Amino acid sequence: MESDGVSNVSDTASDDSGNQSDCASNQPDHGIAETSLMHLSSDSAFMCLAMMQLQLLFDDEFDEMCLDFMKLLSQDEKDEEGSSSSRQERKRKFIDMGRKDGDIRLWNDYFGPDPNFDGDSFRQRFRMSRQLFNRIFEGISNHSAYFKQRYDGLDKKGVSPLQKCICAIRQLASGTLGDQIDEYIRIGERTANDCLQNFCRSVIEVFSEQYLRKPNPSDIKRLLERHLTKHGFPGMLGSIGCMHCTWKNYTGHTQGEHGYPTIMLEVVASQDLWIWHSYFGIKGCDNDTNVLNQSIVFNYVLHGSVPLYHFTANGKEYTRAYYLADNVYPECATLVKSFTHPQDPKSIKFAQKHESARKDVDRAFEVLQARWAIVRGSAKVWSVKVISDIMLACIIIHNMIVEDEGPSIIDWSSGDDDGDEDDEEDEDPPNYVRGATIEFEHYLKRFDDLRDKSIYHQLQHDLVEHVWNLEG
Repeated sequence: MESDGVSNVSDTASDDSGNQSDCASNQPDHGIAETSLMHLSSDSAFMCLAMMQLQLLFDDEFDEMCLDFMKLLSQDEKDEEGSSSSRQERKRKFIDMGRKDGDIRLWNDYFGPDPNFDGDSFRQRFRMSRQLFNRIFEGISNHSAYFKQRYDGLDKKGVSPLQKCICAIRQLASGTLGDQIDEYIRIGERTANDCLQNFCRSVIEVFSEQYLRKPNPSDIKRLLERHLTKHGFPGMLGSIGCMHCTWKNYTGHTQGEHGYPTIMLEVVASQDLWIWHSYFGIKGCDNDTNVLNQSIVFNYVLHGSVPLYHFTANGKEYTRAYYLADNVYPECATLVKSFTHPQDPKSIKFAQKHESARKDVDRAFEVLQARWAIVRGSAKVWSVKVISDIMLACIIIHNMIVEDEGPSIIDWSSGDDDGDEDDEEDEDPPNYVRGATIEFEHYLKRFDDLRDKSIYHQLQHDLVEHVWNLEG
C-alpha cells in the first residue's frame, strides 16, 4: 500500500512537471531572470523588473509604428536635402556690370577734353546745357552724401557720382524704367531707382529756395510790366491752370472723368514760361476748383504778407494784382475769367485777348511734358511722396533751363533783389487765440474781399473797356 501511494505521488509529480514544462515553453523563463536579479541591488532589480514588464506590454504594433516613424524621418531628411539643393540652384547670379568701364565711357562721350558728342547732342539727350548740368552736379554732390564716391567692403570703387546723376536725368528725360539704361550706364535696376529718388530730393533741398519761391517786389514789378507789354493786361501777374497726371499704380477705386486714376498739378506761369507756383498731390476725381480751395496760392494774400500794387484799368485804380483763369474757376477778386458765349464786339475782343494771354500756362504745361517724358507718361511709382518729389524736381530744373537759355523775367543780377528779398522774408502765420482778435478780423476782411463778386465783375468790365480802347 505504501508503495502504491508512493507510486501515485510520483506519477502525479511527473504529470505536474510535464505541465510545467509545457507552460515554460510558452512563457519566458522568469526563474533565470529572478536568479540573476538576486545578485543586483534593490533599485537596479526594480528597474530591470519594470523594463521586463514594459516589454511584455508592447506587441508587434509598436514595432510597426517605430518602423513608420523612421521612414518619415528619412523622408524628411531627403526633402530638406532637395530643398537646399533647389535653393542653391535659385541663387541670384552675379553679373559684373563693368561700372568702371561705364564711368570712363560717359566721361569720354560727354565731359572729356575732346568729347565724342557736342553740346547740341548733350542738350538733346539731357534737356539742358553742359554748363547747367555741371552746376546741378556740383550742387547736389556738395549737399548729399549719396552723390559722393564710395567704396565697398573690398575697397573697390562703387558707382561714381557722375553715373548716378546721368542715370537720374536720363530717367526724367526719357521716362524709361531703371532696368532699361543699365546697358550703357552700367547700373542695376534697384540702384537706378535709388539714384532717381535721391537726385530729386537733393534738387529740391538745394535749389527750391531759389527757383521755386514766391516773387519778390522786384519780380512783381517786372511781371506787371512784361504782361502789360506782351498781352495788354494791366495788373496781370500770370496765368493759373491745372493738369492731370496719369498714375498707373494707383491702388484705389476712384478714376475720375478721364477713366483712369490721375493726380492734379496746379501751377502759375508767366509769359516766359517760368513757373512761380506749383501744388501737386491731389488724387481722385477733383477739378480745378477743388484744387484751388486746397492749394496755398492765396495764403499770402489772406495773411496780408503781399504788398499792394496800384494799377489803373479804364480810369479806375486797383490795389491787388490778378491771374488769368479759365471758366472752371470761381469768381474771385484776384481771378479774371473770359466769357463763355461772348455776343457783342467788346466781349469777343476781350475773349480773344484773354485766350491768347492764358496760353502761357498751357505752353508751360506742354514744354514741361515735352522736356520731361516722365511727366508726360504714366507714373509707375507707388508712393505719392516720390511722385511729388519727381514733379517738383522737374519744375525746378525747368525754371533753371528757362533762366539759362533765354531772357526770363527773373533777374538775379539786379542789385536791389537781395535787399527786397530780405525785407520780404516769409513771416510765420500769426498765432490766433480764442476770441475775436485784431489779426483774425483782418483775415476775415481780406477773405471777404477776395471772394467779393462785385469786385470781380467790376474788374472784368474795366478790363473789357481797357482792351477795347487799346485795340478796338
